[in-house]
Amino acid sequence: MDVLCVDKTGTITMNQLAVTGVIPLEHASESDVMLAGALASQESDQDPIDLAFLTAAKDRHVFDGIPAVTPVSFIPFDAKTRRTEAVVEQNGQRFHVMKGAVRAVAEICGLQPPAISALETRISESALKGYRTLAVAKGPESGPAVLLGLVTLYDPPRPDAKQLIATLHDLGVPVKMLTGDALAVASEIARGVGLPNIRRVADLKGAGGKAGNETVDLLAGADGFAEVYPEDKYIVVQHLQAAGHVTGMTGDGVNDAPALRQAEVGIAVSTATDVAKGAASVVLTEPGLTNIVALVEQGRTIYQRILTWIINKISRTILKAAFVAIAFVVTGKFVVSAFAMLLLVFMTDFAKIALATDHVRSSRKPETWNIGGFITVSIVLGIAMVAESLIFLWFGWSRFGLATNNNALYTFSFLTLLYFAAFSIVSARERHWFWATMPSKILVAALMADVFTGTILTLVGLPGLMRLPWWQTLVIFCYAMISCLVVNDAIKVAMIKWRVPGSVS
Repeated sequence: MDVLCVDKTGTITMNQLAVTGVIPLEHASESDVMLAGALASQESDQDPIDLAFLTAAKDRHVFDGIPAVTPVSFIPFDAKTRRTEAVVEQNGQRFHVMKGAVRAVAEICGLQPPAISALETRISESALKGYRTLAVAKGPESGPAVLLGLVTLYDPPRPDAKQLIATLHDLGVPVKMLTGDALAVASEIARGVGLPNIRRVADLKGAGGKAGNETVDLLAGADGFAEVYPEDKYIVVQHLQAAGHVTGMTGDGVNDAPALRQAEVGIAVSTATDVAKGAASVVLTEPGLTNIVALVEQGRTIYQRILTWIINKISRTILKAAFVAIAFVVTGKFVVSAFAMLLLVFMTDFAKIALATDHVRSSRKPETWNIGGFITVSIVLGIAMVAESLIFLWFGWSRFGLATNNNALYTFSFLTLLYFAAFSIVSARERHWFWATMPSKILVAALMADVFTGTILTLVGLPGLMRLPWWQTLVIFCYAMISCLVVNDAIKVAMIKWRVPGSVS
């Protein structure tokens, strides 16, 4: 993932809206505005805006001393209508209340464009502070509604949002904020968390219809988009993918499902619906960006472990197969018994499993599964180990009397392959020099157990694995250590710099 699109509400902000001001219009009072706004809200939906209105109405005691109000019907917020509506009954009379986006409610109330523009100019100062402004209206059940006033709300950014966005940027994953809020409100919130360049999603749609690369350039320079409808998220994902990005997208509602499914990394937030969770590839357990940072780091850690396994698997397969085959062609003997080879495979499997627990250093930029360079490194390391083991076999053949003692030959080859296996894992687990990071305790324990067990078995002596003098065992151990941790480690570092530059920064 090399770009992440996130919702503002609940991810960058606290999702704890509070009423910060009431602006009554015409002959209405603040209590009239808050009463109508509270009646156009429903607590059971747990909608943050509805809860903010109900909480403010209770704090202001707007229900005190008025006749009982009975709800008749309620229409929850819809992204297309951008308002909530309710019909209520009081003193035997029914009336209609609504709250929502200023322009949407003003148009229903019959205001003309000049009057609507005047309203928007009036609320621009609040927008520059990051406040979201909603309009409240009231009217007879079947007659025209009258605009009562405006209510400003504020959803503060999460305290850790700015730092986590910076962390993701340092990891090579720029964040783009998506919100349905007006541009001025979105820009103010975004600036506070380090996302200064917010644009209208309408600009993106307009650029998408033009020839050339205008869309790509627009996305590259934008830190997010305002006035976004749920269906616009799908368009944003498509444009990012067309520009060659591996895209992450957060979402929580049913309408977000197409975008979550389209994105390579669909992320359902902790409060998401079951539909959104089903469409996503990741479900967060906590609000905010904390889990997403951990997701990126853990994914890259797993990638490094997989690379270690691939390098180790390819190089050691070449070692075992080529060592036995070439030695047989040259000497006319199988230099290792079937029992010894079976024992070797069984023992080293524990160390390979322990790689899943290893401490590794994840890269500081997005990874790619184009691992051709690492396969080349693996082949070169495998060939190097074959050459080193054959040279050492020649040395043992002439100095240790292996030509006339098959059981000693089997033990010599078994220990050579065992020690090469252990030390090659120590080298392969790190893209830099092997000492750059410490392996996990479990991996160290597994490698030590392999080496110790194999050494003890040869010292005790088994059928086909005769006991070697201790100094010969020590020579084999030191030769394998120097070959893997000095010679081959230098080859590995040089090859990665040449074939896979910048693989780990």
